[in-house]
Parts: sequence; C-alpha cells; structure tokens
Amino acid sequence: MVPAPRLVDLVNERLEDFLSGRASILRSIAPDLDPLSEFSKRFLSGGKRFRAQFCLRGWEAVRGSSGDQSDDASTAERAAAVSASAALEVFHAAALVHDDLIDNSDTRRGAPSAHRVFESRHADSAWAGSAPDYGRATAVLLGDLLLGWSDELLDDGLAALPTQAARAARLEFNRMRTEVTVGQYLDILEERAWVAMPDDAQRERAERVVVFKSAKYSIEAPLVIGGAIAGGSPAELDALRAFGLPLGIAFQLRDDLLGVYGDPSVTGKPAGDDLREGKRTVLVAIARERLSSPERQLLDDLLGDPDLDEEQVRSLQQALRDCGAVDEVERIIAMRTEEANRALEAAKLDRDASIALADLAGAVTRRVS
Repeated sequence: MVPAPRLVDLVNERLEDFLSGRASILRSIAPDLDPLSEFSKRFLSGGKRFRAQFCLRGWEAVRGSSGDQSDDASTAERAAAVSASAALEVFHAAALVHDDLIDNSDTRRGAPSAHRVFESRHADSAWAGSAPDYGRATAVLLGDLLLGWSDELLDDGLAALPTQAARAARLEFNRMRTEVTVGQYLDILEERAWVAMPDDAQRERAERVVVFKSAKYSIEAPLVIGGAIAGGSPAELDALRAFGLPLGIAFQLRDDLLGVYGDPSVTGKPAGDDLREGKRTVLVAIARERLSSPERQLLDDLLGDPDLDEEQVRSLQQALRDCGAVDEVERIIAMRTEEANRALEAAKLDRDASIALADLAGAVTRRVS
C-alpha cells in the first residue's frame, strides 16, 4: 500500500498538471484571464487534502479485499482514484469560494477570500463601477469555473475504468454535488428562518445541515467514490458509508467548535467568526435548550451581528461554555467517532487501509484548524 504522504503527492502532481493545462487554455483566450488561473493555483496549493485522502483510502480499502487484478487494471484504477481525489479538491475549492461569498467572509486560510482579492484588484486598478460588485461577480464565475473543472478531472480519470465502476463513481459524485448544494441552502435558510421555527425543532434542523452540507461530502462521499472506482460491492460500499457518515458528523461538529473557539493564527479565520455570521449550529441549538430565557434572548440578539466586538465575542463564548453546550458537543463528537470506529472494525475491508482510515478518523476529529 502506498504511504499516505505519497498518495497526497500524487494528487498534488495531478492538480498541478491539470491547472497548468487549464491556465494555458485561459491564456490562449486572453491574458486578462491570468488572475483566475493564478488564484486557482494558489488556492489549491493549500489545505489538508482530507477529501483526497479519504477517497484514496476508500479505493485501497476495497481493492485490497476484492482479489487480484492485472497490472493494467491496477494502473487504471490508481489513475482514476488520483484524478477523482484531485476532482474532490477542486470541487471543495469551488464550494469554499461560493461559501465565502455567501457568508461575506473576508479571509480563508489566513489570506483574503476570492471576492476580496478581486475587489482589491478592481480598487487598485481604478476601474469603473463598484469594486465590491466586481469582486462578488468574479467570485461567482470563478466558483462556477472550478466546479466545471472538477467534472473534467473526474471524467478524465473514469474514462479508462470498466463501465459499471465508472458509472457508480460518477453517480456518487453527482449525488454528493446535489447534497452539498442543498445543504448549503439549508444552512442559509436556518440563519434566517429560525425565528419562525419551534424551539424544540432547531437542534434537529441544525443536525440536518451538518449531514448534508458537510458530513456526506467531506468524508462519506469521498470514501464511496474511491470504493466504487475499485469495483466495490454493495456490501463494501455500505461499510464505507457506515464508517464515513458518523465520522463526517464528528468532523463538522469539530469545525463548529473551531468556528467559535479556534485560534485565528491556526485556523486562518477571525476568532468567533461563526458568531458574527450567525451560524445556527448544533452548538447554538444545544445552548438555546439550556440557557434561561433572558440568556437565550441575549444570544439571539447578538448572534449574526457582523460588528460584534471582542468583548461581545468572549461573552458569547463564555455563555456557550458555561451552559454545558461545548461539553455536550464534545460528547457527541466522541460518540460519533466511536460509532465510526466500530463500523470500521466490523467491516470486511483491507486491514492496512482500515488502519490508515482509523488514523485519519483521529486526525479529522482532533484537529485544531
């Protein structure tokens, strides 16, 4: 089995080659498109590559338990798995560009978000019209461009696979794309519609956002796409789902905690950013169940105010901690991680790949950024 660092290297190489090729196409149209190529290359040079790693380990988990294959088949499968992993990273980049635009976020990974980069380019160049409007419009188009490129990468890798495996992987990718898009809609819906929803329904609605906006597309879908590329049986793919979904939930709940308590120097986002954006997370839903009426009213009044100062952020952080909501989310993370590990232990998958997946489970649930 190829060590994890080498797997990531293969994905990085695939991304670099692909983006260089697309940059040449854009340059042949007009040099004015160079900034799109440059931003895409820079943006995709970072990140933890979790989705790529889960896709590749999903492929290995099935391939190792499905019998011998010819060298040609192994080579085609590996190339498909690497291309699919790279496609997931490009899809993730597209989602982040659009997500930052929707949330009006100024930064991503410690650098200006896409719409802010192009807004600044407009302002610095003294062009006509509104710099913010230009930045937003460019980010919409850049996200769409990246989304299209993710399809190209995936199809290029699947082309050499047997039809059944290629179709299964493509269907899973399509399903993931639908789920994360509507999950994003459910997220922005909850930020606005919560006032009209019963208090006792808000936790369930927040959990629904966790599943469809993040858990499935961050971990479950990459695993199953990798397993499908290996020609996985329904039982094998179900085993990957049984591991991936609870782990994906734990992954997003950790992200929710980092959105409130993460160190800006590590996360690359301002402290308490989710509080200013008004994210109606499971953490917030649990806090609303536990706070007194006056405390809950204060939380509702402050949450979503983009002008929260540091003292107000600290006050909200303390309130969420004091009512036990943070401890409860930590308990759920531990419970979901244990559920995922039990499913992995029960699965009839490649032993070495399963060990690597267990290590990844620890990495995504204990991370600090």
